[in-house]
Amino acid sequence: MGTRHCAGLHTLGQGVYAWLAPQGSWGWSNAGLIVDGEASLLVDTLYDLELTDRMLRCMRDAEPHTRHIDTLVNTHANGDHCHGNELVSGAEIIASSASALEMNELPPEVMAALMQGAGEMGGLGEYLLHCFGQFRFDGICFTPPTRTFDGAMDLQVGDKPVRLLEVGPAHTRGDVLVHSPADRVVFTGDILFIEGTPVMWQGPVANWIRACEIIEDMDVDLIVPGHGPVTDKHGVHQVKHYLQYVRDEARARYDAGLDAFEAARDIALAEYASWSDPERIAVNVDTLYREFAGQEEKTGIMELLARMAALAGFRVEPGAPAAETP
Repeated sequence: MGTRHCAGLHTLGQGVYAWLAPQGSWGWSNAGLIVDGEASLLVDTLYDLELTDRMLRCMRDAEPHTRHIDTLVNTHANGDHCHGNELVSGAEIIASSASALEMNELPPEVMAALMQGAGEMGGLGEYLLHCFGQFRFDGICFTPPTRTFDGAMDLQVGDKPVRLLEVGPAHTRGDVLVHSPADRVVFTGDILFIEGTPVMWQGPVANWIRACEIIEDMDVDLIVPGHGPVTDKHGVHQVKHYLQYVRDEARARYDAGLDAFEAARDIALAEYASWSDPERIAVNVDTLYREFAGQEEKTGIMELLARMAALAGFRVEPGAPAAETP
């Protein structure tokens, strides 16, 4: 399914690059660079400062004038796509209005405090360390967008037109696609997880499926996901099919009276079982159940993490008071 698996900086064409993480699991995110002449646009930063600095150094080696990047676009609010913003000094930082608001809710210092307390959280803490223990969240200065938009925004990178298209709420509240028609490339953020399980923090699922269809309709050759290898339209189809499959399986169990965690444990992952982080189905089913019930109030993040930890084989009892530790 994927076309490029090796970590590091990859040239996708004249003045367009993908930065690929060594794996597609929790926190290991991709980024992109679009260049024309002396103009440059960076798509996303990474989860911590060390990772982001390494990426920027590689980009400067490939394109020396990117020492001063003009524009940074954050595709969404998750920290693995924006925690490194402070290192792109002097750039205009653009995100959707919904993403900018959502970034305020889980700044890096909250993640740092959570990880510092993981050792006292039993199996849940072990799961957190398993997912996020390779990253350093201390010392990061929260650097929010300086410009926001709603719906769509058209930019120029030298002579290259670049279109930002808001397709959220889906994975998060304000997911954005970054399309460079001249390069025949689209950077999707976490609308696409390739060879990894998507996680639907927000929904509705119909928006995410529609976002996949928008990508399928684009005149592009290469598609850079938020996680996993560079892909093509087949990879988009597989993500869409996963979402449709889980939606239908969850609906059947909702109608049968199972609760969300029972349903998540009961759904056979079939062809998707080999994707990384299959335990994310616990979040996906919970979000779908909220949608089916017309319920706005979300399940607490610590409870969702506890459910995923239990499905991943850690000694955690979802629903226990310890799972709600802030």
